[in-house]
Amino acid sequence: MTKYISVLTIAGSDSGGGAGIQADLKTFSALGCFGTSAITAITVQNTLGVSGIHSIPPDIVAGQIRAVMDDIQPSAIKIGMIHSPELALAIAETLKSYPDLPVVLDPVMVATSGDRLIESETIAILKEQLFPLVSLVTPNLDEAAILANIPLHNLSDMHKAADIILQTGCNAVLVKGGHLAGRELFDVYKDQQNNVQIISSQYIDTENTHGTGCTLSAAIAAYLARGEKLGTAIDKASQYIHTAIAAGQHVQTGKGHGPLNHFFAPEKLITHEME
Repeated sequence: MTKYISVLTIAGSDSGGGAGIQADLKTFSALGCFGTSAITAITVQNTLGVSGIHSIPPDIVAGQIRAVMDDIQPSAIKIGMIHSPELALAIAETLKSYPDLPVVLDPVMVATSGDRLIESETIAILKEQLFPLVSLVTPNLDEAAILANIPLHNLSDMHKAADIILQTGCNAVLVKGGHLAGRELFDVYKDQQNNVQIISSQYIDTENTHGTGCTLSAAIAAYLARGEKLGTAIDKASQYIHTAIAAGQHVQTGKGHGPLNHFFAPEKLITHEME
């Protein structure tokens, strides 16, 4: 008997379809994985911005996680938007029942449009309760600045922020530098074993970057579920997202920041032998 390689996303819903749960499920599918979800919030959102957020009750979110984990048993987890401290606590407590799975946490705080997506008191709970449970944290420049409480203007600042974020107890951090000016972009990876990796890519001139962070973390989780080591998963996910941006750079979807082309080269669903 075989089963699909499955991944769970714990994140918010984007009614515009470019980020959040929708981007995660597209990414999982494109990379040959069966996607499952626990929705944390419903956003009123399109390519122009976010105009409303409705949080899902923490017990319902925890119930979604347990329903998927205890039945389908995903091989990796991606966490995205967590809007309230109560929700962060509920997710942390629930994940303690599944300690051996790789977890990628994208600390969604600011949307591509600039809209703030998280309550201030939630940040401390994330750092204290969730970060020590996860395999990788993937903040962008704005989020890393909030987490490290320092401004980020260059590659040196990204290194400093990564060091500060590691002090929360997370296993590893990937500071994404996509918002820095320049033709060449850099992401900084650091972990508790003093490994350092700089991932570079060429800047693509496009407005279609909505959901980039969600997609990257989802792709890393998908590759981890497929059995890749963390460093390899990050490299492959970075290549996937760069190509997805390039494939969608001239397509107009809405009047603002459009989505990536997640399905530029979709893979068939992968199966493996059941244990």
